[in-house]
Amino acid sequence: MSEYNDDYWMAQALARAERAEALGEVPVGAVVVRDGELIGEGWNQPISGCDPTAHAEILALRDAARRIGNYRLIDATLYVTIEPCTMCAGALVHSRIRRLVYGATEPKAGVMESNGELLASPWFNYRIETLGGVLGEACSAKISAFFARRREEKRAAKAALKAPE
Repeated sequence: MSEYNDDYWMAQALARAERAEALGEVPVGAVVVRDGELIGEGWNQPISGCDPTAHAEILALRDAARRIGNYRLIDATLYVTIEPCTMCAGALVHSRIRRLVYGATEPKAGVMESNGELLASPWFNYRIETLGGVLGEACSAKISAFFARRREEKRAAKAALKAPE
């Protein structure tokens, strides 16, 4: 058995994605794990928090750093339900996270594989082990269902405006 229980921890990240969805946010969740223990958690909150940097990954890194009293998260793994964006990739490098495990790819903004491999860039002075696709179908289904529901709600609202009284 691997020293990591990637499926278990990704399921924990998915549970945090539920919290984001309950706030009306895009359902992305993240957890930071070190030595088999949860040390940080986060879920998307940019809309509800009026904070463009409040991505699940950033909030999980902040939580972990506060809990351990150090911004360097040496030997920790970040699990996140969707492929990180450029901002989050930079935060991962600065935090010195050891591993990144993500679920679904993100064709529009993901920078681990969808739009290049940013962390493999030669100018970074730190390397992060990366694994994608863990519980990828479940993570992708959660995001897809959210956006399908949101599109349907917009169509219904538009139809209600056009309906005769």
